[in-house]
Amino acid sequence: MRAFRHLSTGFVAAALLLAACGDDDATTGTEGDGSAGGGELPVVVVTTTALGDVVENVVGEEADVVTLIPLGADPHDFQASAQQANQIREADALVVNGAGLEEGLLDVIESAEDDGVPTFEAISAVATIGFGEGGHAHDDEHSEEDHAEEDHAEDDHAEDDHSAGDEHVHEGADPHFFLDPARMAVVADAIGDFLTTTVDGIDAGALDVATSGYVNELEHLDAEIEESLSEIEDERRVLVTNHDALGYFAERYDFEVIGTVIPSGSTADGSSAGTLADLAETVRDQGVPAVFADNSASDDLARTLADEVGDDIAVVELFTGSLGEQGSEAATYVEMIRTNAERIAGALA
Repeated sequence: MRAFRHLSTGFVAAALLLAACGDDDATTGTEGDGSAGGGELPVVVVTTTALGDVVENVVGEEADVVTLIPLGADPHDFQASAQQANQIREADALVVNGAGLEEGLLDVIESAEDDGVPTFEAISAVATIGFGEGGHAHDDEHSEEDHAEEDHAEDDHAEDDHSAGDEHVHEGADPHFFLDPARMAVVADAIGDFLTTTVDGIDAGALDVATSGYVNELEHLDAEIEESLSEIEDERRVLVTNHDALGYFAERYDFEVIGTVIPSGSTADGSSAGTLADLAETVRDQGVPAVFADNSASDDLARTLADEVGDDIAVVELFTGSLGEQGSEAATYVEMIRTNAERIAGALA
């Protein structure tokens, strides 16, 4: 799998210079010159690192994939440079998370759509939940579509594609679907369909083979995660998180999110002293052993909560906003989900 290309301003300038000199290799390690529309292969621009890795696996060698948001950056507050906005406008296709995750990119994404760039909103392929709805305490509220999606059988992939999924997304939907690999399997399948029908120059047969293989890998990952978490006792299947990001994970694997340090789905918001005091009391009362923080946002408030609770409560970092660096435990989407599950199991078992 080819390495991601992240579009810092300096990189874009270097890539454009290389294109002008006719050198399509050098600094990127991938085919093409790093500028949308400038190489022999079609260019697909993707917003987040998690989706970037998924799209890389789906397209195989059929397209160049450009990932906008750098490793370690918070997707909630990342903003595109002028050069990056131009990359998006020149792309053969654009893949975004949707539901407001990319808060700082909304204007750029809307402008690209207005300019006619084919755009796929990944969350449109799956049934969504609202903030605070994730976790087993809300099982009775799940729709039939939610349960069918959780089963993630092959016929679900046919039914939950991007053309039919828009009706599932509602105002105020939690955008963090990507932390549920069962939903991501559905999304990967839908991305394959979108690119096959939208982007010229893609070998549909080759893309279908790559997509099917990767969807199968994600389904096996889901089963592996379910098994690895099965030994956590019911009374310990509770999560306290830095912000409201684990709703889909909690729903899929039968956890309950009992509190968030930042009572919001966005790390751009804050928390009050009263909110932290109330949460600390809840954590003490329920004997919660760990608070789960985000790798792409500050953990200062989570550590403040832990200090307030005392009793050696751990602050455990999860990869919720970004993949990890190359060579880390979360360099790919599959590794990210597996590492998160291992860390949750280690903290709660």
